[in-house]
Amino acid sequence: MNLKYFGRFLVVFLFFSTVSYAQEPELSPERKAAVDSLALEKVRDLSKYISIIGNKETPWSEANRVIERALELFMEGSEIGVSSVHRKKIKYYKMKDYFDHLMLLNYDQVNIEWFDIQYISDLKKQPDGRYVGVITIYQKFTGTTKEGLTYKDVTKKDITVYVERKTTQIDGIKIGFWDVLLGDIRVKETKKG
Repeated sequence: MNLKYFGRFLVVFLFFSTVSYAQEPELSPERKAAVDSLALEKVRDLSKYISIIGNKETPWSEANRVIERALELFMEGSEIGVSSVHRKKIKYYKMKDYFDHLMLLNYDQVNIEWFDIQYISDLKKQPDGRYVGVITIYQKFTGTTKEGLTYKDVTKKDITVYVERKTTQIDGIKIGFWDVLLGDIRVKETKKG
């Protein structure tokens, strides 16, 4: 292909790419309700995964399998905050590091329970075409040592939720769909349990 035709091809390609991006479908109210439901379901799945990973009775191989499943819920590079009533500073971990840390907590028994899971920030469209919202959860953590000492806290956390349009091919046909991924989990408040 000579340079003159390549240049025209590039201009036409960029034009149609821009047009198709601009015509990307909006998130209809019905679709938004389904996406909200899926986002809450993914947060509940994460809650179960964290409980399994943190449980000292979970076999190492099973915990690692669950970690892989949990990581699939997140945008790459997402972080989670970890807090304590004994220190003011919040530590942030990449998700894989957090799950590894969770398996190695220095307690004989660990119980992690999430409750009161709800949207606090409705999905809002961003300039890049994605929708972003925030789900708030409360986490009750209980850790008991061999000596019988118990640490308890309740932490309020905000989870960023990303919704974006993606495509896949099924039998050679391109299909568009809305996908939900979780982002950073920020600590808002930690109190004694």
